[in-house]
Amino acid sequence: MSAPKTLYRCAECGHSTPKWLGRCPSCGKWNSMAEEIVRHTQGSNQPGRQAVEAISIRDIPFDSASRITTSIGELDRVLGGGLVEGAAVLVGGDPGIGKSTLMLQAAHNIAMKGIRVLYVTGEESLQQTRLRAHRLSAEAPELFVIAETDLALIHREVDRINPGVIIIDSIQTISDDAVEGSAGTISQVREVTASLVRLAKCSGIAVFLVGHVTKTGAIAGPRIIEHQVDTVLYFEGENSGAFRILRAIKNRFGSTNEIGVFEMRAEGLIEVANPSELFMGHRGRAMPGTAVVPCIEGTRPILVEVQALVGSSVYGTPQRAAMGIDRGRMAILAAVLERRAGLALADRDIFLNITGGLRITEPAADLALAVAIASALRDIPADPTAIFFGEVGLTGEIRAVASPEIRLTEGAKLGFKKCIMPRVNARKLTCEPGIETIGVETIDEALEAAWGRK
Repeated sequence: MSAPKTLYRCAECGHSTPKWLGRCPSCGKWNSMAEEIVRHTQGSNQPGRQAVEAISIRDIPFDSASRITTSIGELDRVLGGGLVEGAAVLVGGDPGIGKSTLMLQAAHNIAMKGIRVLYVTGEESLQQTRLRAHRLSAEAPELFVIAETDLALIHREVDRINPGVIIIDSIQTISDDAVEGSAGTISQVREVTASLVRLAKCSGIAVFLVGHVTKTGAIAGPRIIEHQVDTVLYFEGENSGAFRILRAIKNRFGSTNEIGVFEMRAEGLIEVANPSELFMGHRGRAMPGTAVVPCIEGTRPILVEVQALVGSSVYGTPQRAAMGIDRGRMAILAAVLERRAGLALADRDIFLNITGGLRITEPAADLALAVAIASALRDIPADPTAIFFGEVGLTGEIRAVASPEIRLTEGAKLGFKKCIMPRVNARKLTCEPGIETIGVETIDEALEAAWGRK
C-alpha cells in the first residue's frame, strides 16, 4: 500500500483537487471543498473476488422484481408498490420531521409479516428506541435493534441475524475504520453508503438509509450518494404543523410523481387517504383571492386551494412572493393578466400561496392562479362552486392539459358543481363527469366565466 495522499473533494459534485479552493471549479459551489485522505492499494484485483464473463442479455433470467409491502399505503405508493428486494432507499428530511417514526412503523409492519428486520440506530440508545417503539406499538418479535456506529460490527450482525430488511438511522453516524476521517465526513458517508449498497445487491436484502439534510434542504454528504442508491425519498412539512408529505425525487422501480400524505399524531404517522379533504378542509364561505385547482400527483388527483393577495405597493418596486409555486411562473401570469386581460398589476404587490404546504409544478394550475389574482385585485370572490384548470399561454390562450376526466371526477366527488377548463379538453371528454363543464379559449373568457358569465 502506498503512502496516503490528501485530496480536497467537492461535497456537491465530487470534483477533487490536490489543494483547497474556495469555489469548486466544476459546479461553482462556494465553500464545498472538504479534505479527504486517500490510500491507494497496489493492483486492481480485489482478493477473494472471482472473475466474471459478459453474457447475452437474452440469457439473463427474467424475473419481475418481488416487492415487500410495508402495509403503509402512502409509503408503498411512493415506493412504486412496495419495497423491492435488494433495493437501497435513501430517506431524507429535516430533523424532527418524522423519518425515524416512519421507519420504525414500517419496520414493525414488515416484521409482522415474518420478515426479519434489523434496525440500526446510531443516534439513540436501545432504551430510547424501545420507548419510542412502545409509544408507536411497534414491538414485533422479528424486529431486531442494535445501537452501533461501526460498519464492521453492523456487517457481523447482519451475517448473524440474516434479516430481509435493514434500516440505518442515520447514515451520517456510521463509520468505517478502513476509511480516514470521522463519521459524517464526505469520504465516510460515501464509502459506508457504497458498502451497504453492495450488501443489498449481493444478498438481496432491502436497505433503508436515513439521511440528514443541510440548511439548504439537500441531503447532507456528497451528492454522489443519491446516485448510489435506487430510490431517494424526501420528507417535507413544517415541524410545527401536523401534516407531512413524502415525495420521491428518484425511483428506479416506480414513478417519481407520486406523493404520500401523512398526519403526525401522538401514536405516530397516520395515512391521509383522501388528501383533497386535507387541503380543502379549511375552505368555508367564498372569499376574494381564492380558487380551487384539481392537480395530478402521479396517478392521484388532489384538489388544492390557491390563495392570492394583491395590494398597493408602498415601495418603488412592487413585491412578488410565492409559496408552493414557482415565483417566475407567478410573474408571467401577472404580466399576461395585465397585457391580455387589462388588469392593472404593474404597481401592485402580489402574494401567492398554495394551502397545506403542497408544492405545485404542473402548468394546469395556471388558470386557477390567474383567477385568484384577478379575484384578489377586484376584491370579489370567484364562483365558489367552480374548479379551474388549464395552462395559460403568453398570448392569453388557455391550453389543454392531461387527464381532464380524473380532475373532473375528483371535483364532483367533493361537491363542486362546475369546472372552467380549456375548450379543447371540454370537447374531447370521453365520459360524463357528473359536473358542468365550461370550455374557454382565452383568459378573458375564463375570467368572465369565473364570475358567472358564460
